[in-house]
Amino acid sequence: MPQAKLVVERQTHRKKSPFIRFLKQWDIQLMALPALLFIFVFSYIPMYGVLMAFQDYSLFKGFLQSPWVGFKHFEMFFNAPEFWTVMRNTLVISILKLCIGFPAPILLALMLNEIGRRFFKRLVQTISYLPHFLSWVIVSGFVTSILSTDNGSLNLLLQKLSLIDDPINFLSEPSYFWSILVATNVWKEIGFSSIVYLAAIAGINPHLYEAASIDGASRIRQIVAITIPSIMPVVIVFSILAIGNFLNAGFEDILLLAGNPVLREVSDVLDTYVYRIGIQNSRFSYATAAGLFKAVISVAMLAGANYLARRSGNSLW
Repeated sequence: MPQAKLVVERQTHRKKSPFIRFLKQWDIQLMALPALLFIFVFSYIPMYGVLMAFQDYSLFKGFLQSPWVGFKHFEMFFNAPEFWTVMRNTLVISILKLCIGFPAPILLALMLNEIGRRFFKRLVQTISYLPHFLSWVIVSGFVTSILSTDNGSLNLLLQKLSLIDDPINFLSEPSYFWSILVATNVWKEIGFSSIVYLAAIAGINPHLYEAASIDGASRIRQIVAITIPSIMPVVIVFSILAIGNFLNAGFEDILLLAGNPVLREVSDVLDTYVYRIGIQNSRFSYATAAGLFKAVISVAMLAGANYLARRSGNSLW
């Protein structure tokens, strides 16, 4: 009987523990309240706007009086002549950003961790962080200046090296656009994205490296056997988030770097397509259908990635 009573008391304590923890952490919960309200007001309340995807929405009639048309706009989007071009560009740019942009900050963090001189390490970190805080307007102007045919530094360098005879208009050649876009994104975000991995590396027990060094393991071997496995939970979590944002091929960067209409064949992705059709052409219902299609696919990919990661014991939920 005493044992059974103890089990019942433990079960009762476990049931009450979330509420008790909430009361004990009321100050922390209060600090999180503004963020929760911000997300609720600006992310959840506007979600009623997805109703436009199933209506012939009119600004004058509103949501209540606009006629319902079912999946008409989805069918129009799937049958649109530019559908496959938009999907191809979205998938290709997303794959390039994922395959190049995702491992780049991990490699930078691993290299910075191997630098012994603290001053040089901090200098490299500061220089690599700075581009993240620049707006895409500034970055696009910087890239346009470098790639310009009129005294652009890249064209001048290639001419000095006798690799080209005449300047190349890189931002008017579709064959160069994907490389320019991905390289610019990596340059802008690699430093800031490496902060989390550097923090994860800093949390590794230094005795593991000492033991490996005594056993004769080289620095490369220590990275492979200790550093990478230790930060793998962080890598898995961020990979899940990256897969969930897979269809976010870009918006501001593409909109600013692909100002030349000649590049539309290789630069038009779902986000820019929705912006052009919905805002510039005022086809709100059609653009909402395209955006909702992207959101549903993204949620499905996020859930699938989390399901696969759950087997390793490192998942979001």
